Amino acid sequence: MQVDPSDSSASSSCAPRPPERAAIVIVMGLVLLYVLWTLRALPSPSAGPAVFSNPGPTSLTAEMIPLVSGDEPIVEIFTKAGCPVCHTIPGIPGANGQVGPPLTLGVTGAQRLADPSYRGTAGTVHEYVVESVIDPSAFVVPGYPERTMPVWYGAKLSALALEKIADYLEHQTGNVLAK
Repeated sequence: MQVDPSDSSASSSCAPRPPERAAIVIVMGLVLLYVLWTLRALPSPSAGPAVFSNPGPTSLTAEMIPLVSGDEPIVEIFTKAGCPVCHTIPGIPGANGQVGPPLTLGVTGAQRLADPSYRGTAGTVHEYVVESVIDPSAFVVPGYPERTMPVWYGAKLSALALEKIADYLEHQTGNVLAK
């Protein structure tokens, strides 16, 4: 059977007319662009699966663990923190260190705050004790070496432990037993 090219019914059933073909190509192109645009937002396979991470630390390190929690008795707080190695502390067994000054701040605290070489911001003996642990260079007691007190103690003591230490030391006069 031969098809007559002039027969319009035969030509319309075999292939789309040029304007229809152009419309199909345009639609297919738009669909392809849409798919590509949508896929660009997806992570590439080489990047691996999407992982949501916590911005905080993922594992504990020794630097993150405090020496004491503050729930311990005061003697244990001082001992675990290592204070007796360098300081004499009334009421704390074995606290007869000679590297740092005696911690009888019930007597010496106000004098230290009034000392002209004091560079800190504490207004009370309690604040001075906290400041001395966090920033040991704010005041170095005359006659004792500078840069001996570790600057990392403030990061290694919990807030509760530091408050207990300050509360204890601000009342020490040299003859008080541990609470």
